[in-house]
Amino acid sequence: MARFLAEAVMTLHFAVLAFLLLGGFAAWRWRGVIYAHLAIGAWAILSLLMPVTCPLTTAEEFFRAQAGMPSLGTGFIDYYIDGVWYPESASTLVQLVLGSIVIVSWIGFYAGHRAARRLSRC
Repeated sequence: MARFLAEAVMTLHFAVLAFLLLGGFAAWRWRGVIYAHLAIGAWAILSLLMPVTCPLTTAEEFFRAQAGMPSLGTGFIDYYIDGVWYPESASTLVQLVLGSIVIVSWIGFYAGHRAARRLSRC
């Protein structure tokens, strides 16, 4: 059961990262999504600026230990993504590109929100 829970938390973690990348675009269609997306974005920025451990990483580590699986070591991103999906030397570039995508989604959300408000006034 602990192995299943560790893998479920890992899957949830990937879903959260996908939401971080694409949730701003989802908010263009479903406006209420922006609040969850801003919260996830704030957490991502905080984790870049300060050495904080994600609660999902902590949960996965706990279940991995319960299942007798090896530890992630440094963290979720370092274990599953850096050096796996792209070379570790490209980390900064990848972070900038992904951050830019998120910012573009927020700009688009804001522009769409302003346009909708203008139309509702007419």
